[in-house]
Amino acid sequence: MTGARRMPEGPHLLTVRRAVRAWFREHCPERTVVVGLSGGADSLALTAACVAEGAQVHAVVVDHAMQAGSAEVARRAADQARDLGCACVEVTTVSVTGAGGPEAAARRARYAALDSVRGDRPILLGHTLDDQAETVLLGLARGSGSRSLRGMAAWDPPRGRPLLTVRRESTVGACAELGLVPWDDPHNLDPSFVRVRLRGEVLPLLEDVLHGGVAGALARTADQLREDGAVLDALAADIAVS
Repeated sequence: MTGARRMPEGPHLLTVRRAVRAWFREHCPERTVVVGLSGGADSLALTAACVAEGAQVHAVVVDHAMQAGSAEVARRAADQARDLGCACVEVTTVSVTGAGGPEAAARRARYAALDSVRGDRPILLGHTLDDQAETVLLGLARGSGSRSLRGMAAWDPPRGRPLLTVRRESTVGACAELGLVPWDDPHNLDPSFVRVRLRGEVLPLLEDVLHGGVAGALARTADQLREDGAVLDALAADIAVS
C-alpha cells in the first residue's frame, strides 16, 4: 500500500464524501470494500471518497480488452488507485463473450471478476443519479413494469451504489479538485448506443422543456417504486407462508 495523498476539501469532493459516508453508516460500518474501478470519473471519485472516509479499499480494475490501448487505460487507473492510498489494487483481464450483445456480455464478465475476489466484502460501483435517471427513462420508453422502473438500489447485496444521490457533475468536479484525469470511454460518445443519446440529447431536452429537475424526479420515481415494491413483496411473502 502506498501512502494516501492529502485530499483537498473542494465542494464536489465533499458532496461525494457525504454520500459515501452515509452509505457506510447505513450498510457497511466496518468500511472494508471492493471497488470496481474503470478509471472513469464516477469510479475514480468513488474510490477517492472511500479512501478519504477511512475505508480499506481493494480496487479492482477490469480490462475488458475490447478496445485498442485498454491495457494502458487499466494500468493508469491502477496507478491512480495506488496514489490515492488503496489498501490493495489489482488489474484483471476478462474475456467478453456470450449472448445479449457486447454491453451485457461485458457486464457479466466484469461482475464475475469482481465476485471472484470479494470474499465477504461488498462490491461498490460508481453509478450516479444520472445513471439512475437514464435507467428509469429507458424503462418508461420500453413500457417496462414497476419492477424494472425501480432502477438500481443503493444496496443490492453484494453490490452497493453509494453515489445514486450524486450528480455526474460532482464526480467530474471531484476528480478535477483532486488533480485526477479520468478516462473518457469513447463508447460514451457513440450515438449508436441508446444510452448515449438519452444522456446527450433526450435528457437535456427534457430538462430544457420542463425547466429542470427531470433527472432528480426520475430518480425519486425509482425510489418510490422500490419502496412500494418492498411493501408488496413483504405482503406477498406473508401470504405465501400463511
